[in-house]
Amino acid sequence: MASTYSDLKFELIGTGEQSGTWGTTTNTNLGTAIEEAITGSADVTFSSGDVTLTLTNTNASQTARNLRLNLTGTSGGAQDLVVPAIEKFYIVNNGCADTITVKNSTGTGVAVPAGKAMLVFNNGTNVVDAVNHFNTASVGTLTLTNALAVAQGGTGSTTASGARTNLGSTATGDALFTAASATAGRTTLGAGAVGDNLFTAATAAAAQQAMDTEVGVDVQAYDAQLDDIAGLTPTDSNFIVGNGSNFVTESGATARNSLSLGTSNDVQFDSFGVGTAASGTTGEIRATNNITAYYSSDKKFKENVQDIDNALNKVDAIGGKTFDWTDDYIKEHGGEDGYFIQRHDIGVIAQDVKEVMPEAVRERSDGSLAVDYPKLVSLAFAAIKELKQEVDELKRS
Repeated sequence: MASTYSDLKFELIGTGEQSGTWGTTTNTNLGTAIEEAITGSADVTFSSGDVTLTLTNTNASQTARNLRLNLTGTSGGAQDLVVPAIEKFYIVNNGCADTITVKNSTGTGVAVPAGKAMLVFNNGTNVVDAVNHFNTASVGTLTLTNALAVAQGGTGSTTASGARTNLGSTATGDALFTAASATAGRTTLGAGAVGDNLFTAATAAAAQQAMDTEVGVDVQAYDAQLDDIAGLTPTDSNFIVGNGSNFVTESGATARNSLSLGTSNDVQFDSFGVGTAASGTTGEIRATNNITAYYSSDKKFKENVQDIDNALNKVDAIGGKTFDWTDDYIKEHGGEDGYFIQRHDIGVIAQDVKEVMPEAVRERSDGSLAVDYPKLVSLAFAAIKELKQEVDELKRS
């Protein structure tokens, strides 16, 4: 079956296809297509007109697959950026002089102002704001295009007089804003423990206590390591890691080594899938194509070498069986799929093998026995040798 392609144009290798070359396709999927989709950035150049991005059936680099689109060039007025109609997040940085509307072929889209960056979501029929609510937020500097409405916690105005009017002009409010002294302000607000302590606090620390803003108790104290992070350049595709003394940004092989995922690291997985999902069964590896490996077998590594005796009798004792896997076994291995797991099967019985050739049997942590099938090849070779000797004797008699 030939390869197919996902919406983001990852190449999905057909069963049994690309023998000997599937690694190249997989590496391109991982190193190009997936990296573009989750961390990639690509420039989109405008030239006084709309720009349309497309995706074709290839896992090679494609602009529309990238997470971040950096808009550059000459816009020549408000323009459209038309993206493929698939479900995908985009971070759009508009470096053009005019508003660019990000949309697909069927929707109205989202207008990204000049000089601004926005997170949008392409739902396949329209491009919409990806985020429209923050439960909590910490903002260093916030610039609003319009005044924040009173109903949303603002004043509805960009001037103090307008704010007073919108919030309701009262004797107390007007007197507070126009009070000539702190004493007059306290009188307007009404004498109270918190109010008096706030206005008459002898030190900044006392005022902070009165307002429940004491550093290290109510608010975060200065932290050099947090300052370290704040000073890092937000380079695309970088990771923030600790180097033992402070925080730094790393990318590529350097970042992978810091995460102990480099080519010289020893990495342990619970289960592993190549070309397919991992089964979730501890210690199991599944692959939809060939696994090529070579066992150490050089004579220089071996001593006390002897022929396997009574090989024919051992083969006879082991035999070959057809059988059905139990429901419990199938369930523990992710269910019957007709490819990796099928109920009716052929093989040997581990207990039979252990009786005559215990070197080929191992006991797992759950107490069950497992057979090292490649070791049975040597037993077959020895049995064939014995059988040949018997045939030769019969020919001579």
